[in-house]
Amino acid sequence: MKYFLFVFIFLVGYPNIHAQVDVMKKDEGAWNTLSMVTFQREFDQTFGMDVEKPVLNPLVRTLEGKEIEVEGYIIPLTGKVEQSHFMLSRFPQSMCFFCGKAGPESAAQVFTKNSKKIAFTDKKIRVKGILRINVTDVTNLLYTIEDGVIID
Repeated sequence: MKYFLFVFIFLVGYPNIHAQVDVMKKDEGAWNTLSMVTFQREFDQTFGMDVEKPVLNPLVRTLEGKEIEVEGYIIPLTGKVEQSHFMLSRFPQSMCFFCGKAGPESAAQVFTKNSKKIAFTDKKIRVKGILRINVTDVTNLLYTIEDGVIID
């Protein structure tokens, strides 16, 4: 009976794990997965105060170093000009986490491939690149997308 139960769980659950990872290439799926984060207050020696440290769901950890696609809005770091380094937010600037309407898990900094500059737009864009996760440096963003390219 235990063997049957194991086989049943494996056959039913295993494909679902892969389906969850595959959802990273779909519209909201990437942000839904990246938002699987909780925060734990810890004392930080450097700042001399409690800070919120991210605790990632194991599914999020599996994406480190993998290519992902996310849709979002450009939050410019150097004005509304062409740039090769910008913040991508799940939400428009009026709702981004700097405005207190979302958490830090809803944004990523993007470094474009070959430092190609892209024009600022208020419209939603889709970016593909390699995900890097930062859980140690509270002065930096949680997510970084390296070698980012804009796709249609």
